[in-house]
Order: sequence, then structure tokens, then C-alpha cells
Amino acid sequence: MSITKQIITQAEKVIIGKENVIKNSIAAMFAGGHILFEDVPGVGKTTLSLAISKIFGQDFKRIQFTPDTMPSDILGFSYFDKQSEKLKFQQGAIMTNILLADEINRTSPKTQAALLEAMEEKQISVDGNTYKLPTPFTVIATQNPTGSAGTQVLPNSQLDRFMIRLKMGYPDFKQQIEILKSKNNDNSIENIERVVDEKTFFSLQEKVEKVFISDEVYEYITKLVEKTRNCDEIELGVSPRGAIAVCAMAKATAFLNERDFVIPSDVKDIFEITCAHRIILNKQAKLSGTTDTKVINKILEQTEMPKI
Repeated sequence: MSITKQIITQAEKVIIGKENVIKNSIAAMFAGGHILFEDVPGVGKTTLSLAISKIFGQDFKRIQFTPDTMPSDILGFSYFDKQSEKLKFQQGAIMTNILLADEINRTSPKTQAALLEAMEEKQISVDGNTYKLPTPFTVIATQNPTGSAGTQVLPNSQLDRFMIRLKMGYPDFKQQIEILKSKNNDNSIENIERVVDEKTFFSLQEKVEKVFISDEVYEYITKLVEKTRNCDEIELGVSPRGAIAVCAMAKATAFLNERDFVIPSDVKDIFEITCAHRIILNKQAKLSGTTDTKVINKILEQTEMPKI
């Protein structure tokens, strides 16, 4: 059984009928990116995040974001030690391999911003001192849809640091029955087994990095990105960081499909989840009722894939 199937098998012990979401989460981990789960409460966002941490067996910490969560709760703080008569640093929850930022949009913008440096540069700054974060370091955040009671909109600069945005969606009729039946069995998160150790994880990341992308595929990615920057419905298109994320996710997707080269369909499959959260629609588009997802899919339909 391939490593991908082993991971999916373990995750499906607690998440039923979401193989594509699981697979995309794995791809983002192998690509070294951060993951944002956005959906209504109760569909399994936090459960899948916990399952991922168990499967990869990495050091894991969770913060439940609330309106009174402070930056120091995340980063840590300095305090005066009477015995040594020196300032000492008390580590925050961020000193871990996987940080679950649960309901990240329920806290203040100031607290949200505490993650910016960590997500981009894998380090934090506290009282003028810089501290390196453990490696690997991944933020898995969950958020309720914008407009839900008590939510704060994540700034675009922070959204741009998430490699992908995934939506779980409600289960269908048969899946809901399976979920209800599984609650009568012992299907707890504790039954998930570790599949990937630290050495294997870094090895897999290296293999993903070496996946080949042809010039034709690079041109296809560039055409898609440029269309987001010149679209009449989009005020702010995909950034260079976003284009790099598309390449990284395409490589990881190809690797999970047991290929050492990227084909155009790999790009098409992940373009929406990698780019929809990075664009800002203009006022006319918002008033018309369109969404970032619809606009990205329209761009995909209007852009011809290279034949390789």
C-alpha cells in the first residue's frame, strides 16, 4: 500500500467521504505549506486537523482563538526572573511542529497578525529578540465563514500565507448514515496510527521538491495567474507568492499520483484551492453575487490547457 493510501486510510477512521480534502491536505504538508479550513461549524475541520497531526506524529499544540486571546498566548513573553535577575523567555504555543489555530477569525486582528512572521519566515520576534521555530512548522487554521456571528475577516496579507483553503462541505445522505453508525463503534481520534516519521517526512518533502515542471506547464501557470490580475471582476489578483504556491502544490499532487513530473491537469486540479482565497473581488462583482471560487473556475474554463 502506498504512503498516500496509508494516510487516507488512517484519516478516514474519523473523517468519512472526504478523500479529496484529505489528499489535498497531505499535498500541502509535503509542499511545506499552511492549510486553512473554512466551513460551517461541525463538519469535521478540527477533527481532520487533529487526525493529520496524529498521522505525521509531529509535536502538536492547539489554540482555541477567542476575542480575548492575546499575541503573547501564541508567541510567548519575557519575564523577570528574581533568582538570576535576568529577563527570561516563556515560550508560547507556537513553539511546535503543527499549530492548530482553531477558529482563527474569532480573535482580534492584532492577535491574528502575530502569526504573520511565523508563517512566512519560520521565526518569531519578542521584545527585540528573534527565536527560530522548530522544523517542520505548519499552521493548520480553521475558520467559520465570513459574516458568521463574532468573526473578524482575515487580512489579505495573512490569507496569502496559507498555501491552500479547503472546504469540507456537508456529507451526503449515505455518508451521514455512515457517520451516525460510526459513533456506535470505537472510531475515536486515539485509534489513528502514525504513518510517517520525521526522517520519512523530510525525505518525502525532498522528493516533492525534485518533481519536474516543463516550460509548457510554467507558461500555463503564468497565463492563469496573469488572468487573475487582468480580470474585470477582480480588484487584486494572485501574487507572486501565490504563483509559487501553485507550483509547489502541483508538484505535491503529481507526487501523490505517483509521478515525478507535473502535467497540466495537476495545476487545474489545485488552482482553485490555492488561489481563490488570494484574490479580492471588486464591488461590482460582489454586488452581482459572484464568489471568488466562481471567478477562478471561470478563468480555468477560459484558459486552454497545453497538450503534453
